Amino acid sequence: MNKQQLEMLLQQVKDRKTSPAKALAALKDFPCGDLGFAKVDHHRVLRQGFPEVIYCPGKTIPQIIKIMEQMREHKENILATRADKTVFKAVRKKFKEASYHELARCIIIRQTKPARKKGILIITAGTADLPVAEEAAITCELLGQKPDKLYDAGVAGVHRLLNEPDKISQARVIIVVAGMEGALPSVVGGLVDKPVIAVPTSVGYGAAFGGVAALLAMLNSCAPNVTVVNIDDGFGAGVVASLINK
Repeated sequence: MNKQQLEMLLQQVKDRKTSPAKALAALKDFPCGDLGFAKVDHHRVLRQGFPEVIYCPGKTIPQIIKIMEQMREHKENILATRADKTVFKAVRKKFKEASYHELARCIIIRQTKPARKKGILIITAGTADLPVAEEAAITCELLGQKPDKLYDAGVAGVHRLLNEPDKISQARVIIVVAGMEGALPSVVGGLVDKPVIAVPTSVGYGAAFGGVAALLAMLNSCAPNVTVVNIDDGFGAGVVASLINK
């Protein structure tokens, strides 16, 4: 239940269009729905502006479906991250409206259509970074944003970045996704007067250490407008970018 829905429910009670008993029944799982194995945080959308997100690894398919059922009752947009095709096939049997973004490994069930605000630009160093970038993009879209994209523009061919000055200058916040040595956020940060959210990815050969090399490089960026999220955390970058742009 989001803020608008809660206000409507209270108004219906005031106008005697619904009884207090029915209102209490609608709020029986608010702010927290206890499923035994999970406590679904329905209050989060009021506190933070976006609903809880389901991280699929470590959960069984029945657990994922039960959480989705709880969230659907509260008319919340549902985002399940790091979901494989097996999980989606099971979810789709229960929720026909569910859609799957294979590259981003995300399942979406839309129950509201938020306005889409421009201002976020997502840049990737290479094509191998696209799964993380697409997770960020889908997160932004569900949070009412309309992100622009500039993919495969890493420092090995930096002219690909410099050839898009309009996209870069028009953005209010930039997400930069890169693996290997993780140099791209510093380059972008040195070109703009806006916040840059760096996302290290686990892409790279052995000495990249599964994204640790990129993470450390980004943390040591000499561009002071660069901040860093965790390795492969497209979701986290999308949330922070949306809050900044909001």
